[in-house]
Amino acid sequence: MKGLLLLAVAALGQGLPDGSAFADPSPNNNPNTPPQKVLQQDSHSPLAPSDGSQRPNIVFILVDDQDLQMDSLLYTPRINRHLAQQGTFYANHFVTTALCCPSRVSLWTGKQAHNTNVTEIYPPYGGYPKFVAEGHNDNWLPLWLQAGGYDTYYTGKLFNAHTVDNYDAPFVNGFNASDFVLDPYTYQYRRPVYQRNRDAPVNYHGQHTVDVLAAKTLGLLDDALAGERPFFLGVAPVAPHSNLEMADETDTTSFRFSAPIPASRHQHLFPEARVPRTPNFNPDRPSGVNWIRRLPQQNASSVAYNDEFYRNRLRALQAVDELVEDIVGRLERAHALDHTYLFYTSDNGYHIGQHRLHPGKECGFEEDIRVPMFVRGPGVPAGHEVDSVTTHIDLAPTLFRIAGLAPKEEFDGTAMPLTAAEIEADRGSRQEHVNVEYWGKAGFEGAFGRAADGGPTTFLNNTYKALRVVSPRFNLYYSVWCSDEHQLYDLTVDPYQLHNLYPDIANPQNKGRGITIGGHPADQVASRLDALLMVLKSCQGATCIRPWQTLHPAGDVASLQDALEGRFDAFYASQVRVEYGWCELGYIVEAEGPQVPRIYQETHWSDWV
Repeated sequence: MKGLLLLAVAALGQGLPDGSAFADPSPNNNPNTPPQKVLQQDSHSPLAPSDGSQRPNIVFILVDDQDLQMDSLLYTPRINRHLAQQGTFYANHFVTTALCCPSRVSLWTGKQAHNTNVTEIYPPYGGYPKFVAEGHNDNWLPLWLQAGGYDTYYTGKLFNAHTVDNYDAPFVNGFNASDFVLDPYTYQYRRPVYQRNRDAPVNYHGQHTVDVLAAKTLGLLDDALAGERPFFLGVAPVAPHSNLEMADETDTTSFRFSAPIPASRHQHLFPEARVPRTPNFNPDRPSGVNWIRRLPQQNASSVAYNDEFYRNRLRALQAVDELVEDIVGRLERAHALDHTYLFYTSDNGYHIGQHRLHPGKECGFEEDIRVPMFVRGPGVPAGHEVDSVTTHIDLAPTLFRIAGLAPKEEFDGTAMPLTAAEIEADRGSRQEHVNVEYWGKAGFEGAFGRAADGGPTTFLNNTYKALRVVSPRFNLYYSVWCSDEHQLYDLTVDPYQLHNLYPDIANPQNKGRGITIGGHPADQVASRLDALLMVLKSCQGATCIRPWQTLHPAGDVASLQDALEGRFDAFYASQVRVEYGWCELGYIVEAEGPQVPRIYQETHWSDWV
């Protein structure tokens, strides 16, 4: 996604990609300042002083379902001005589960979903009740920050299945003050229900949910600024998630998703916008595996509907764009902006039309797992773009570093580089892998993705383990499905993930003869990726950060390139393979197949034959 911010910043002064005019409330800003690739060392440090004084504040904005690959950032001029121009964009930032509730739990605990055991949005495998049952309500980020000397606040969406019936069973732990939007009204844009602290829920029927959230955000921000301690404020708008339509409010299973509803002041915007027509948009030939490969090509009516669905996502984002500017303005007036870190990201990405998919997420493609990620704050280079691989499980360790707290051994991620010095130090040493995992079902949103009864389309056996590798030499995606189907994409030559290399590699007649990846035989690369995924699929703590050390305890392998040395060929050819026992809807260890890889020992090559 290199160059995206240049386009986004340019869009501020030249209109939007569809030719629409957009009023910029700050015309004196220079919209044509490109991201600076030469870093200037800043005297500020994100690390808190040892005496606990003057520690920075943290404002964390977590939107719902915002895409990166479909150019939504070209339509958010305020976010671009206040965060892209004044902060750093992390171009290779990924989620580890492409679904809101498990992704959010991973973010707020610093753990992979196989370690949180929250893998779905509703019980028995996910949702707020599962979060509580797994003990996370007593052991997660806001509690850790409070113990470390921070006041903590939160408003907006927390988790799915956090409802008007169970919000007090138990109350959410860890916040000085909170104001949550609750199911089954979370995704009802014009009839949200919010619940403050330990008060009863309040219905805001007829008001736009993001406007309600904006007022609550600024109120909590005022409270935080008036306090004597540094603060953390989480802000979680539901936009641009789809709107939820309930047929019967007494039956939470009778619903369907339609396009998001923008605030009335934004309904007219972007009349000519449409989903980018990338090569993987509604392709002539099917792609992917499993249920994805069986999808029919969308017809003209479906494409037109999905384009309007896309426009309403962009329109719904405008209230979020305004909210970001409101937050920055309030911090600036309080003289707190220079002492506050602002984070902006999404719980997962989104697809519309790519690989013939109707609106939704839950897949391992780039559209679903790569998300916007901005950081602005003390010591963070302005207008910069970072190529290092970062993930949502790195965010809790990052906030710990900002707060001056020692990282927990249980963290499956590591702090993101924030300052110029950290970015430079990370450039050649940071991990190159992302562990992506998913269990259970997938579904579509919108009219053309509905089942015959009008409800959401559901695909079972959407269970897979996946691996992304991003380095100067490799740009790869590898996955193993519970159906025993595999995917391997070389994004260097196939950035839209249209040609799955694995069937040719696995073909016993040629074993991928003639196919190379990064100058290496593709079957050898695949063997290393599978071994790496074997470690990551059940990793914990440091093993998730340095998985090669599990395979090579001597420490002589730290990257895919290292592992491709010829002396390891026999070892990887004999390695335990990733596979499932059977397909499950949640994380059931017995169904997960082999858990332990072989360990490399410096023995004679014949021992591995």
